[in-house]
Amino acid sequence: MRLHRLDITAFGPFGGTQQVDFDELSAAGLFLLHGPTGAGKTSVLDAVCYALYGAVPGARQSSQGLNLRSDHAAAQTRTEVRLELTVAGRRLEITRQPPWERPKKRGTGTTTDKAQTWLREYDSAAGAWKSLSRSHQEIGEEITQLLGMSREQFCQVVLLPQGDFARFLRADAEARAKLLGRLFDTHRFAEVEKRLAERRRAAEAEVRDGDTALLADAHRMQQAAGDALPLPDLAPGDPGLADALLSWAAVARSTARERLTVAHCARTAAESARATAERLLDDVRERARLQRRFAEARERAALLEERAEAHRAAQTRMERSRKAEAVAPALDLCERAESEHRGAAAAEARLRAQLPATFAESGVAGLAAAARRAAEELGGLESARRAEERVAGLAAERTELDREEHADEAVLQEAEDWLGGWEEIRTDLQSRIDAAQQDATRAEQLAVQREPAQRRLNAARMRDELARDTEAAQARALSSRERALKAHEHWLDLKERRLKGIAAELAAGLVDGEPCAVCGAVEHPAPARKVAGHVGREAEERALAAHRQADEERAEDERRLGVVREALAAATAEAGDAPTARLAEEADDLERLLRTARAGAAQLHAAQEELRRAEQERERRIADRQQAALRGAARLSRRDALDRERAALEEELTRARGDAGSVVARSAQLERTAALLTEAADAARAAEDSAHRLKDAEGRLADAAFRAGFETPQAAADALLDDAAHRELQRRLDVWQQEEAAVRAVLAELETVAAAQQPPADLHGAERAAEAAARRLQDAASAQDAAARRCAELDRLSVRATASVRRLAPLRRQYDRVARLASLAAGTSADNERKMRLESYVLAARLEQVAAAATVRLRRMSSGRYTLVHSDDRSGRGRSGLGLHVVDAWTGRERDTATLSGGETFFASLALALGLADVVTDEAGGIRLDTLFIDEGFGSLDDQTLDEVLDVLDSLRERDRSVGIVSHVADLRRRIHARLEVVKGRTGSVLRQRGAG
Repeated sequence: MRLHRLDITAFGPFGGTQQVDFDELSAAGLFLLHGPTGAGKTSVLDAVCYALYGAVPGARQSSQGLNLRSDHAAAQTRTEVRLELTVAGRRLEITRQPPWERPKKRGTGTTTDKAQTWLREYDSAAGAWKSLSRSHQEIGEEITQLLGMSREQFCQVVLLPQGDFARFLRADAEARAKLLGRLFDTHRFAEVEKRLAERRRAAEAEVRDGDTALLADAHRMQQAAGDALPLPDLAPGDPGLADALLSWAAVARSTARERLTVAHCARTAAESARATAERLLDDVRERARLQRRFAEARERAALLEERAEAHRAAQTRMERSRKAEAVAPALDLCERAESEHRGAAAAEARLRAQLPATFAESGVAGLAAAARRAAEELGGLESARRAEERVAGLAAERTELDREEHADEAVLQEAEDWLGGWEEIRTDLQSRIDAAQQDATRAEQLAVQREPAQRRLNAARMRDELARDTEAAQARALSSRERALKAHEHWLDLKERRLKGIAAELAAGLVDGEPCAVCGAVEHPAPARKVAGHVGREAEERALAAHRQADEERAEDERRLGVVREALAAATAEAGDAPTARLAEEADDLERLLRTARAGAAQLHAAQEELRRAEQERERRIADRQQAALRGAARLSRRDALDRERAALEEELTRARGDAGSVVARSAQLERTAALLTEAADAARAAEDSAHRLKDAEGRLADAAFRAGFETPQAAADALLDDAAHRELQRRLDVWQQEEAAVRAVLAELETVAAAQQPPADLHGAERAAEAAARRLQDAASAQDAAARRCAELDRLSVRATASVRRLAPLRRQYDRVARLASLAAGTSADNERKMRLESYVLAARLEQVAAAATVRLRRMSSGRYTLVHSDDRSGRGRSGLGLHVVDAWTGRERDTATLSGGETFFASLALALGLADVVTDEAGGIRLDTLFIDEGFGSLDDQTLDEVLDVLDSLRERDRSVGIVSHVADLRRRIHARLEVVKGRTGSVLRQRGAG
C-alpha cells in the first residue's frame, strides 16, 4: 500500500483545505511530520485512517462524525477527507464526508446532512477516473479486503504508536494476549476452546440424560413388577448401571411369566363354573316367564267379561251413525244457507247504520235512486274544482312576485355598495401596476450588470487556480531543467569517455591479414584493449536518447508554464486585483437584487388582469341595477291583474262549496255518500236472496231425516259422528276383538298350561348364584390381564432399556474423547504440561515470530547489544507462553524488558513495532506496506543512538518503503530534509511541505 495524495477540508484543527503530496515526501524515503504541541500532527494520521475506514484510531474515535469537524471552518464549508493511494496494483481515490450540521437554506436554524462516501479507480487505459461505489458498507468491505487488515491492525502496523509498544514491553501476559489477539485475530482459537467446552457440556448432558432416562425405565419396571422384587440402589453415572439394570430386568420378567401361568389356570376354572350357573338361570327364567304369562291371560279374560255391556252399546252407536250419514248432505246445505243469510243481514244493518236518518227505512229502489242523485251532483263540481286550482296558482304566482322583489332589492343594495368602493379598488390596482413596471425596469438594468460581474468573478476564480498551477508548473519546469542539464552532462561525460576509448572499439574489429580502417596496415602487433569503465556505443546512444527525452520534457514543461502564465495574465487583466471573495459577494448581491426585481415584475400581468376583471365587474353591476329597476315596474302591473282575477274566482267557489271547507272537500263528501248508498242497496238485495235459499234448504232437510228413520232433523244430526269420533269408536271395537282372540290363544297353549301346574320358580336364588360365578370369573380375568400387562410392560421396558444402553455406548465414548480434547485446549489436562490454552499457544507462536523479526532491527539500533526472546515460563497464576525478555550481550544474561532505560525502551519498542508490522503484513496475505508512520519517542535518544535508529529506518528503503516520523524534536529537522510542517494559528492550522522531491 502506497499513499499518493491527501486532501483535508474542515477536519480537526484544519479550518480550510490542506493538501499533502506523499509522492514528493516519499521520494526521500524518510520524512518528518513536525510542529508544535496541539498543532495537529496526529490529525493528519487520523485523516488517513478516517479516509480508509471511516473512523479515527483508538480513543479518538467517536460515534458522531460531527465531532470530526473543525471549529475553525466556515459555516458553509463541509468537512471532507480525500485520499489517493495504490493498493494491490490498483490506484484508488476515497472521499469521505462525515455527517454535517449546516445552516438551513431557507429560514433560521440548522439541519444535518447524512454522511457521504465515494470510491473511484483510475483507468490507465482510458486515462480517466471511473466511479466504483457510493455505499459505506461496500466501500468498507472493499478496502478491508484489499488491505487485508482491520482498522485496529492498520493503526498498529502502519500508524506505529510508540507509547502502546512501550506498554507492551512491560505488560503482563494478559495484556499482551489482548493486543496480539486483536492484531492476529486469534479469537477463532478461543472460539474453538469455547466450542469444545460447549460440546463437552452437551455430551455430558446427553450421557446424564440417558442415564436418567434409563433409571426412569428401571423405576417403571419396578412398578410393573410389583413390590416383591426391589430395585438395586443405583445413580446416574455409576459404571455398572447398565449391566445391573439388565440383570434385574431379566429376573423381573421370569417372575412375571410364572404369575401369568397361575392366573390363566384360575380363569379357566372360573369360566366353567359361570357357564353352568348361566344355564340354570336361563331354565328358571323361562319357567317363571310362562307362569307369569298364564296368570296374565286369566286376568285379561276377567276384564273382558266386565266390559262386555259397554262393547254392545258401542256396536249400537256405530249402527245409528251409519244411518245418519244419509242425512249429512242435507244438513250441510241447510247450515251453509243459514250462515249466508246471517252474513248478508249483518252487512245490510252495518251499511244502513252509516247512512243519514232520512234513508233508514228506504227500500232497495229508494237507496238506488238516492245514489244516482249524489253522482249527478258530483259531476257538476268539475268547473268549481278547476277554479279552486286556479286560485291556488294565483297565490303561488303572487308569492313568486314577492320573492323576485326581495331578490331585486338585494341586487340593488349589493350593486350600490360595490360601486361605492370602486374608486378605492381602481386606485390600489393601478398602484400595483406602477410598482410592477418599476420592478421590471430595475430587473432589466440589473440583468445588464450581472453578466460583467459574473465574468469578473469567473476570471478571479480562474486567476486563483492558475496562480496555483503556475507555482506547480514552475516547480516542474525547474525540475525538468535540472534533469535535462544532468542528462546533458551525463551524455557529454560518456561521449568524452567513449572518445578516449575509441581505439579499443576499432581494435575489436581488426583481423590478421586484413588492412586497418585507420592506417591501412595488415599487421596488428599491439591492438588497444578495453579498460575498466569503458563506454560503448550503446551506452552513449542511451545517454543521448535520455538527454533528448529530458530536453523534450523540459521544453514541454516550459511551454506549459508559458501557457499557464499567459492564461494567468489574461485572467488577471479581466479580474484585476480584487479578492475573489469580495467579487463573489458582489455577484451574490446582484443576483439577489435581480431575483427580487424579477419577482416584483412578475406581478405586472396579474395586476393588469385583475384591473380588467374589476372594470368588467363594474359594468356588470351597473347593468344589474338597471335591469332590477325595469323588473320592479313590470311587477306592479302584474300584481293588480292577479288581484282582479282572484276576486271573480272567489265568488264562484263560495257557491260551489256549500257547507264544506273547499270544493275538494265537497267532492269527497258526495263521493262517500254515493258509495254508501250503492253498497247499502246491494246488501239489501243480497239479504232478500239469502232468505229465500234458507227456506228451501230447511224443507229438503226434513224430508231426508224422515226417509232415514229419524223423527226430527235434530235427531239425525245428534246421531252423526265426526271423523275423529268415528275412528275412535271403531278402534275401541277392534281392540276389544283383538284382546278377546289373544286371551283365548294363550289359554289354549299346552306349554303355558303345563308350566302353570308346576311349583313357582326361584328366580332370585338362581340370579344370585349366577352373579357370584360371574364375579369369580371377572376377578380371575382381571388377575390374568394384570399379569399379562405386567409381562408386556416388562418386555417393552426391557427392550427400550436395552436400546438405551446400546445408544448410550457411543455417546459415552464420544464424551470421553471430547472431554479429553476440551481439557487439553483449556490447559487443565494432565497431558498439557505447561497448562497453556489453545489461544495462548497460537499467540506464543506469533510472539516468537514477532520477537525474531524485531531482534534483526534491535541489534542494529543497540550496536549488537540487545536481543528480544520470548519465554514459555508461567508467571504466577497467569498465562504461560507470553513472556518477553531481553538478552544483554554485554552480560550474557536474560532479563526482563522492564529493566530497560527510557531510550532503550524506545528503540526496543520501535523494533518490536516494526517486527510486528512485518509479521502482521505476512499474516494479512503479503500486502506491501510502502508507507509507515512512527509517532513520537525520539526525544529520549542520545545522538549516537538516534543516528543508529535513523539508519535502521532509512534501511527500510531497501524494501521500497517510505517512513514518516511524527515528532517535535528540533534535532530531527537538521537530520531529515523532507518535512511536512503543521503550523497552528488562531484561525486554524495549515500544512507546509518542504525539502521534498
